Amino acid sequence: MKKEPSSAPKLIKGLEGVVAAQTSLSDVDGENGRLLYRGIPIGELVEKSHFEEVTYHLWYAKLPNAEELRIFKETLKAQRTLSERALEVLRFIPTTTHPMSALRTMCSLMGSLDPRAHIVNPEESLRKAYHLTGVFPTIIAAFYRLREDKEPIQPDMSLSHAANFLYMMSGKKPTQEMEKALDAYLILLADHGLNASTFAARVTTGTLSNLYSAVTSAVGTLAGELHGAANQYAMEMILEIGAPANAIPYVNKLLDEKKKVMGFGHRIYKTRDPRAEAFRQIAHDLCVKAGKTEWMEIAAQVEKVMMDRKKIPCNVDFFSAPVLYVLGFPPDFFTTVFAASRVAGWSGHIIEQQLDNRLVRPLAEYIGPAEQYYIPHEDRK
Repeated sequence: MKKEPSSAPKLIKGLEGVVAAQTSLSDVDGENGRLLYRGIPIGELVEKSHFEEVTYHLWYAKLPNAEELRIFKETLKAQRTLSERALEVLRFIPTTTHPMSALRTMCSLMGSLDPRAHIVNPEESLRKAYHLTGVFPTIIAAFYRLREDKEPIQPDMSLSHAANFLYMMSGKKPTQEMEKALDAYLILLADHGLNASTFAARVTTGTLSNLYSAVTSAVGTLAGELHGAANQYAMEMILEIGAPANAIPYVNKLLDEKKKVMGFGHRIYKTRDPRAEAFRQIAHDLCVKAGKTEWMEIAAQVEKVMMDRKKIPCNVDFFSAPVLYVLGFPPDFFTTVFAASRVAGWSGHIIEQQLDNRLVRPLAEYIGPAEQYYIPHEDRK
């Protein structure tokens, strides 16, 4: 057998451990279970900040002063309204469509309706980032209400980004606890290094395609079961378990059958997911307030079995699932809320890629047949 030259590129499936980009947005410290946005620990941001300020921090590489924050919030609010043309298209999407497919379609449509979509530079991308970040909750809430045979609700410009999202879903202004819970979720999921959807966005950006195309790529990638859809399946598992007494035998059966328990494990974090730790108390408090303590009891039992048998900690999907459910989001809408958060990070990465761009073009190892010859169809067996 011919020996492969030592200089031949080595195949690394899934690009695991490969450094493919540089970023100053977030530091995912898997060994120590830490996540920092431009140097600030995620727990500190959840405790002291809010989504709008965190998004400014990601996009502008600093915390805003009072006037900068005021202008940022007003600019973001101005992008909330969905145009009549866009709403008309949304009404044509079958209500049987998965919400992530509807969001992906509408994200692409936003580019079609923007006469400057084709202009590619960091300044234009920032303008488009405001647009998508502002309008994503409106699209999601409108599609939810249309599916429920209800009319979409216009944004309330007096409310925060998180509170307005909840208001457009239900038509009721949320409590402070509900607003804080969703705001914390939006902060915790806003960015996370070079994850699959962010990588997809940067690959698309690397071709000099525009931000709408890149975010559409990212939304499609996020929809996958091994990425953003895990929170939906985590909640469906909790609902299927039904009662705390059923949790231990349910999880043991899954493990005995070598099946995956959703909401556990992470490619990067080896000790703990800091986002899950930051969200744990928020989840507990909200479920207690809503009278849904059985879900947290189920979660505690599932977590215990996983630690006892597999020594695998939960990830952010596990505790975010019951919170989103209590807040009024159906499980199949969970990943759209993830996208409404992560669009802030995607946008930051797209601009970063544009500032120091190189086309992403890896190699593929050919494993097909050696050189063959064409056989005329009449001579084929």
